Amino acid sequence: MPDCETIWGRCLQTIAKNVTSTGYKTWFEPIKPQQLENDTITLGVPSNFFVEYLEENYIDLLSKTLKAEIGPNAKLKYVVNIVKDPPPTLVSYVKQTGASVQRRNMSGGYNAPTEEMTNPFSGVGVKAMNIDPQLNAEYTFDTFVEGECNRFAFSIANAVAKNPGKNAYNPLFIYGNSGLGKTHLAQAIGADVKMRMPEKNVVYLSANRFMRQYTDASLRNATNSFMNFYQMIDVLIIDDIQELAGKNATENIFFHIFNHLQQNNKQIIITADKAPAEISGIEDRLLSRFKWGVVAEMVLPDYETRVKILENRIKADGLELPQEILCYIAGNVASNIRELEGSLASLLAQATLMKCDVTMDTARKVVGSLVKTAEKPELSVDYISEEVCKSFGVDVESLKSKSRKRELVQARQVAMFLSKNLTSTSLATIGAKIGNRDHSTVLHSCKAVADLMETNREFKLKLQMIESQLKG
Repeated sequence: MPDCETIWGRCLQTIAKNVTSTGYKTWFEPIKPQQLENDTITLGVPSNFFVEYLEENYIDLLSKTLKAEIGPNAKLKYVVNIVKDPPPTLVSYVKQTGASVQRRNMSGGYNAPTEEMTNPFSGVGVKAMNIDPQLNAEYTFDTFVEGECNRFAFSIANAVAKNPGKNAYNPLFIYGNSGLGKTHLAQAIGADVKMRMPEKNVVYLSANRFMRQYTDASLRNATNSFMNFYQMIDVLIIDDIQELAGKNATENIFFHIFNHLQQNNKQIIITADKAPAEISGIEDRLLSRFKWGVVAEMVLPDYETRVKILENRIKADGLELPQEILCYIAGNVASNIRELEGSLASLLAQATLMKCDVTMDTARKVVGSLVKTAEKPELSVDYISEEVCKSFGVDVESLKSKSRKRELVQARQVAMFLSKNLTSTSLATIGAKIGNRDHSTVLHSCKAVADLMETNREFKLKLQMIESQLKG
């Protein structure tokens, strides 16, 4: 591939044909090609304002031109360098519009604004950046329960916390339905960064609060102070970004803050209830930036994770509850983590107020009042076999067949074990209904399941989940 200067020279020839002579002289002549590596071209520009203006007005032209010269995977990065004599047209433009331009100093940082900034959380002026990160002390990695439902997001979050801003995961975009732990995980990153690097400025806030702060700053004619404050944050965590939809002025200010932080290797963490492509009402230029780093989904926790969440909750509160009750709650409250923990809290509160022990009957009443449960058929060997098949991902005909595949054998044994324990059906009848086996096969299956429960916690939890759902 040709070198960086040659590639950029070709790009300039195309760009010159598609912009006015003034626009070309003002916004493209000052650009200096810096590096070309792995389809990524780095361009040197005279100011951060330059970056913002190019992104707002020429990003489509730049994108098409670079892809034509480098290839479909072309990417663009900027580095802001000091220029002793900026182009006169740029200087006059900045004076005319009142735009604020920060210049990179020799150490690589940005010169701080001369005006005193106001902390939008406290309304107090700040010069030394030592601000309250607005984090919940309970939201840490230690208190977050990892499971199949969140393992990818959890791994990425840990990587971000170890090296904020200087990783391939910037921004980190976490999405999923309400109550799945997005806020907990996002704040856990901030807490970990503050613990490892206390000098870093970390801020967490909801998109709604960000909007209210910006509105207040606008009314006080203090938008420059507002922007400067957020542009100096090292780790910015914005919760529920979808709330900015339709708020054009707030979107615009966040767009500029986002660009500044991303260009200066500051970490951005965003949560939402939908993936970027599914959010409506937010400008495409902003949504496209959410995809620059990594997008991680949080889904409903599986049964094993729900049990672990409840175990962690009672352990943190210094309490003890029978395992069968925890399994019952986990088996019947599957909508989200908030409802799961809420059911546990309601159960404990009712037992405390009534001054009685927590029993399975109490658990059924509490869960029944909080969660809408469908009326379940009467327990029978056939019904138990159907539910076991759903849990193991097999069909009933295969369960009753002569196949000795491991997953079928285990499902068959579990169906026999539960039929024996939950119904008054004879062993001979159970065997007959599950593939015409004799009573000795049923006895052997029940012993095999009981033995496996003693040694395999995952299997035991799965069986307890099926049993809770059948009893529910």
